[in-house]
Amino acid sequence: MSDYMLTVPEEVYARARQIAEETSRPVDQVMIEYLRTLSTPLPALPPDEEAELEALKNLSDDALWTIAREQMPNDVQTRMQDLMDKNSRGTLASDEYSELEMLVERGQRLMVRKSEAAALLTERGYTVTPRHTYQGPSN
Repeated sequence: MSDYMLTVPEEVYARARQIAEETSRPVDQVMIEYLRTLSTPLPALPPDEEAELEALKNLSDDALWTIAREQMPNDVQTRMQDLMDKNSRGTLASDEYSELEMLVERGQRLMVRKSEAAALLTERGYTVTPRHTYQGPSN
């Protein structure tokens, strides 16, 4: 292992120190573990999803905001919750299991799309909050 000195902003160090205290670990161990998570490659997406995310880069800010605010329809959310409840009780039929898998995959794709739209908006100078409040470009 190599020894390097790194200067970090005070707020980063304060957060690492807080985590270290809460978990009874040294600050340097907290920082190293965090850096390791950043260096772990993400799993590859299927080609169609990669192409869809790449295409988002060409969209207008308004289109990206629409995607960032997108929600799964209430009836679909309700159906997925019903299937998850049945699965927890062990009463899910095989066709229902297939439906649940499809709905979960649909939800995951939506979240990836929303995340990418939010990241692109952030790169363009907008502030995206959990409620997706428009805060204008910062430049």
